[in-house]
Amino acid sequence: MKLRKLLAGLVLSSVASVALADLEPWTDYDIGEGVTNVTTVKVASNMIDKYLEGLSQTWAPANDVAKELGQIEGYWIHVSQLPNSGDFNVVLGIDYKDSASLQPAKAKYDAFMKKWGEANQAKSDEIVQTYPGIREIVGEYNMRTVTFK
Repeated sequence: MKLRKLLAGLVLSSVASVALADLEPWTDYDIGEGVTNVTTVKVASNMIDKYLEGLSQTWAPANDVAKELGQIEGYWIHVSQLPNSGDFNVVLGIDYKDSASLQPAKAKYDAFMKKWGEANQAKSDEIVQTYPGIREIVGEYNMRTVTFK
């Protein structure tokens, strides 16, 4: 009986605290200008190294070029230490200065392709053809940092 009352009290207090939460953006917290594009990927657990090898020859060098050109702030890869649990086991992130940096532009594309080159593009096209057999992209998100005041 005491356990039921305790559980009921905990449930009611948690509902009440959620109902009282009325945070205001820029009053109670700031929203960062930067945007991180996050892609969640489910890779066959025995193929993670193969996928990383491909990314090291395609995605990472392409992002190095974009960073060098000032088109992105940076990029990162996180791999789950528990590759068989959950909906994804690899997370790819690209950090942009702001929303405007996400917009496509012919000048940005031309600058990137000039530096990236046809040989790198051909190599990348060949490697990515192997990806459908080893991975599935399960989500993509544009996220911003929230900082409480």
